[in-house]
Amino acid sequence: MLKLKKIKKSYKTGDFVQHALKGIDLEFRKNEFVAILGPSGSGKTTLLNIIGGLDRYDSGDLIINGKSTKKFKQSDWDAYRNNCIGFIFQSYNLISHISVIENVEMGMTLSGISAKKRHKKAMEVLKKVGLKEHAHKKPNQLSGGQMQRVAIARALANNPDIILADEPTGALDSKTSVQIMELITEIAKDKLVIMVTHNPELANVYANRIVEFRDGELIDDSNPLEDNDKENTYNIKKTAMSYLTALKLSFNNIRTKKGRTLLTAFASSIGIIGIALILSLSNGFKLQIDKFEKDTLSQAPIIISKQSMNMDSMSKMKEDDDLEEYSEKELIHPQKTVENLVHKNIITKEYVETIKSINPELIGGISYQRATNINLLTKIDNKVKQLDSSSIMSPMPSTLDNKEANVMKDNFDIIYGNYTTNKEDLVLLVDSKNRVAESTLKALGLTEKDIDFKDIVGKEFKVILNNDYYKSLGEFYTIETDLEKIYKNENALTLKITGIIRGKKDSDFAKLSGSGLMYNNSLTDYIIEKNNKSDIVNAQKEKNYNILTTELFDESTEEGKEAKEMTLSYLGAETTPVAIQLYPKDFDSKDEVLKVLDNYNEGKKDEDKIQYMDQAKLITTMSGSIMDAITIVLIAFSAISLVVSSIMIGIITYISVLERTKEIGILRALGARKKDITRVFNAETFIIGLASGTIGLIIAKLLTFPANSIIENLTKLENVAKLNPKHGIILLIISILLTVIGGLIPSKVAAKKDPVEALRSE
Repeated sequence: MLKLKKIKKSYKTGDFVQHALKGIDLEFRKNEFVAILGPSGSGKTTLLNIIGGLDRYDSGDLIINGKSTKKFKQSDWDAYRNNCIGFIFQSYNLISHISVIENVEMGMTLSGISAKKRHKKAMEVLKKVGLKEHAHKKPNQLSGGQMQRVAIARALANNPDIILADEPTGALDSKTSVQIMELITEIAKDKLVIMVTHNPELANVYANRIVEFRDGELIDDSNPLEDNDKENTYNIKKTAMSYLTALKLSFNNIRTKKGRTLLTAFASSIGIIGIALILSLSNGFKLQIDKFEKDTLSQAPIIISKQSMNMDSMSKMKEDDDLEEYSEKELIHPQKTVENLVHKNIITKEYVETIKSINPELIGGISYQRATNINLLTKIDNKVKQLDSSSIMSPMPSTLDNKEANVMKDNFDIIYGNYTTNKEDLVLLVDSKNRVAESTLKALGLTEKDIDFKDIVGKEFKVILNNDYYKSLGEFYTIETDLEKIYKNENALTLKITGIIRGKKDSDFAKLSGSGLMYNNSLTDYIIEKNNKSDIVNAQKEKNYNILTTELFDESTEEGKEAKEMTLSYLGAETTPVAIQLYPKDFDSKDEVLKVLDNYNEGKKDEDKIQYMDQAKLITTMSGSIMDAITIVLIAFSAISLVVSSIMIGIITYISVLERTKEIGILRALGARKKDITRVFNAETFIIGLASGTIGLIIAKLLTFPANSIIENLTKLENVAKLNPKHGIILLIISILLTVIGGLIPSKVAAKKDPVEALRSE
């Protein structure tokens, strides 16, 4: 069963060498109760520790069931202690912060036995030692005798081959000692029990074999066994503590130190609180900036007009700022004028087709500004009057296929009537106070102080086509004076106000949009289609003078050509717009739209390129860069506290290692590997890190309420501080990682502790 051959063990302290065992030869039977007697320092406890795998022999061999242990690795010894040995200690060595049944289950847990099986087995052995009803108590709730019974139950739970008892009755009264010895005697009927004791009376009464030691030597053996060198391929099941077990052990330990743990977690959470608040504010301000930028896209869309500012020239003009004022140098520098900064865009049909080819999914709205006049009439007090359409009407954004644009949906509410994209339908835009410019209302014939919505919705206008609006006077044309007649003309297009719209409360674009009548792009498309074939347009194309004003066009000059083109555009002969406003759906869409516009310019001469105005770009770049820079700087400062927290966790973990030294010894005695001990303390730092991160995030969340209140009072911005859930998860992971890193060194120190020394600590 168990054989010791020439076992020697020495301890060196400085230059002094103590020979604890001096070549011990001893063999044990499979079932017997062996008592080892001897005075203090005789080597009996050292022998027990070597048999139990807690200590290593210097030379010789320990043979288990015919298998030599000379080539045992650390993991083999751990497995040996777990599966083959059951320890019963004088001081019980129970883990105080877990229950009785959990203490009994610990060895089986390390063996990887399922929870159901180990619970059943633990209850069986507790019943055997008479403590079944105390299974869920903590060890400190039991008497000395009861605690020793728990230790015996733990020793038996994993069904080991050998029970090692080190002064099992040393801390008990005589009555309890007898009970414990009778229990051990019962165990010895089917197991090898080796007991170290100073009490020869107990040994003589209960043991069936007595071995005596003195000065590290075997001096007597009452029932020696004949030498048996039979070889055996004895296999021992490896131990393995799960992460869940490590977490449970650490959690139970932490529960006994709630105050200290909470203070530690709170202290280490300060860095998390700081960074979480910074990220909350940064995230909130970025959301506000994103909202502002979205509105900015609506307020300042991509604008393509006949003339645009030359950005390259503007950059060169800024270089003048570097010139020395009141210079004494005899040099003259050319100064850029405003004319130099203007680029003339030639918007062609090809360019308009390029605009129309843009993916509709990218466009939130598009508006075409044309020079075509809308011949508009209305009835006021039963009299037909002419209206200046350019002063009271403006085109509203639509989609590429003339449907309701997202920019309208996002920024305006219909507060009365309805809104369609039909060419005949108009809407009246009012400001946030339901106001409309007096000049617009006067043109509509509405002069009352307060006007009911129903008196506006339904009002009609007539668009008169050129052939009915103008009449010929020989070589020239003039406007028809009989307005009543042309108002009733069957060719006239009837427009109607179908609804009233108002900007949404949170839309800056709407606030800056003013008020007035708005029409759909399809209206001008229809008018140009009809008027382009009118008599006055055909006549104007043939003449080198303005057939309305008699002004001559000098077509040999650029100015003359432009004047004729403008006149034709006014009359409806030109379909190309004078300006285009593009409203991308978002900033990503804007980038795609700009790619299309830039691709059009590739390979073209500077004078043929179409330049656009992208006012949102500068705001986006500046605001994003400033916000990112501020965030990085503030996080860097807060990160210092995280480093300090990590160091503090290392110190706290080291203190915990010192406090739990005996527990480390107990776990090692039960077969826990070094990596299992490391895992226990890593689990403890994991729990502290999790608690720290959670506390930090909760406190940071609570602090956002007063922070938002202060910001709202100062800036009128509501609910700015908002922590992105992704940032919260990342901070929680960082908190756990830093605490685990901080506890790595102390956990390694714990794993390297000598189990024998650890068991002796108090």
